[in-house]
Amino acid sequence: MSRHKLDLLARDAFADLSLHEKNAYLQGVVKEIQTARGEAFEPLEKDALSRLRRFYSRRSFADLQLEKIANERLRAAMGKWGEAIHLGEVQKAITHEAPSQPRPTKRAAPLDDDQLSFFVPTVHDAPVKDDLNLMDIAPFSLSKTVKGGVLRYELKDSIVTIEGGAEVGLATAYDYDIFINMVSHLAAEMREYGIAQKKGLRPDIPARIYRPAAAELLKFCRRDLGGKQYLELEKALDRLQATRIKITNLSDGKRRETEAFPLIGHFKVVSRTVQDKIDQVEIEIPGWVYEGVVTPHGKPSILTLNPDYFLIARPLAKFIYRLARKTAGEGEAFYRVDDVHVRSGSRLPPHKFAQALERLVEGTKDDPLPDYNLELRQGERGQVLHMRKRLDLTNETDSPE
Repeated sequence: MSRHKLDLLARDAFADLSLHEKNAYLQGVVKEIQTARGEAFEPLEKDALSRLRRFYSRRSFADLQLEKIANERLRAAMGKWGEAIHLGEVQKAITHEAPSQPRPTKRAAPLDDDQLSFFVPTVHDAPVKDDLNLMDIAPFSLSKTVKGGVLRYELKDSIVTIEGGAEVGLATAYDYDIFINMVSHLAAEMREYGIAQKKGLRPDIPARIYRPAAAELLKFCRRDLGGKQYLELEKALDRLQATRIKITNLSDGKRRETEAFPLIGHFKVVSRTVQDKIDQVEIEIPGWVYEGVVTPHGKPSILTLNPDYFLIARPLAKFIYRLARKTAGEGEAFYRVDDVHVRSGSRLPPHKFAQALERLVEGTKDDPLPDYNLELRQGERGQVLHMRKRLDLTNETDSPE
């Protein structure tokens, strides 16, 4: 067993939260505890939240009133949650990228997933977009705990190297959600620009600077609006800005051209709330992203993702969905498992990765990925991952028009 440290809010910071924020924050804490234990998350009822609010503020187990909980399973769970919060850590199996027991493929949507939409600018309703050129590799770490190192992909037509900052490390799969938000915002702006032009207007071309509210980012990525999410946001922006991608294009095996660029340009926190939480940020859209979307001719280099992509709970599953979206599209695609291993950037040895992928594919039978079915088949040179678009889903356009 290992121990998962909880990055908990101080009690005075917790006291400054509104009732809604306290409830959302505690839902997130319990979700983190259950995930660390390999348990499925179930949203807490009003009574359980009330008990945990009192306990969190005073750290007195008497506030949990366990003896008054008739449901034996809930009573035991509440005791474990209280112990984890009191100690600030959770005992867990060593999972890294390869969990020792099945974990849910997707997490539950936030409790206020729909109700708070009127607080968020229209980009929340924009189609979710991802950069086409990065979708058949993982431009992020599959682990939330490993910070060092470099990802290197030697592909047929290019060599791709991804390196994180010395202090903050590589961007994670969850950080990359913010990159997708940025691309989606730019695509939505470009769509409005095209509509205005067709009406005979003379609109301004979309700006290189993106100024979202923190709530907008979290809402778009379908995350709870609790205090911890705001604290993690600045760390995620640090990792995204520090993560650089270097691509060397190859021609007949010879190096032809090399480019290097960050996932996002410079950023700054524009304003904070009275509780010192991030309120608004400013993000520079890097040139390679801007040029790929704001194109005077041709098709933008982006693809639409299912909004449920943000609910995918496992980094490996996020990578597999993106790989399927690019290569299977509206049909199907096949990849040898060892090729999937290379493209994922996983640090696991091949046999451990194969086991992790087998568990993921098995789990998708009951909890499928958005849009795609997965199957492992035996090929001439080992196992093959088969990704197929589900025919009962409505096709989506790839263009922002």
